[in-house]
Amino acid sequence: MKFLFSIGLSLLLSSNFFAQKNEKLSSKDAAIVEHFKNDYKKKNYKKFAGKILVKDNLVQFDDKTVYYDKSDKITSNILKEGLIYPQLLTDFQMQKFLDETTDKTQKRFLKLQKDPKASFDVNNIKLSNVSELTFFNSDFRVKRFKISLKDMRLNSTKVYFFELMNSKASKDISLEEFIKGSRLSYIDTTE
Repeated sequence: MKFLFSIGLSLLLSSNFFAQKNEKLSSKDAAIVEHFKNDYKKKNYKKFAGKILVKDNLVQFDDKTVYYDKSDKITSNILKEGLIYPQLLTDFQMQKFLDETTDKTQKRFLKLQKDPKASFDVNNIKLSNVSELTFFNSDFRVKRFKISLKDMRLNSTKVYFFELMNSKASKDISLEEFIKGSRLSYIDTTE
């Protein structure tokens, strides 16, 4: 009887050792979770409707150019599918400015310009360091990513967060197939 009791007690005490451990999020990942928790607004963005021309390490969307690393298959597939493109980023940045700026003089000045989008124009950018945010894995039909955008003209880098949804996805679908059938449902940047 003592033998069974000691084995049972050993198993009970060692259960923590064999239990699946929850990984603690890094401070950057916790900030990303907080961003999605506070700032997330689902939207339905359209795919690029114009001409997409894929060359060596660049993709042209009509007259706008995006560079990427050829070995980065995720970025390559997202660009080729027309999910993220310069014209979308231009519209996004202009709308973000209008939504967040409280200075009425700046808003009036923007409206008086002949081409208000010109000051937000996105062209000759490089997308890199894309990574899937795997700690958001509650629904296999939704995948969230972060990506670095380097503006060659301004020599500045921003991090964008975006979400892709694929209503026809299954649990065992490859990421490439997921991207092909997906649509962009969220995009934002942190300052």
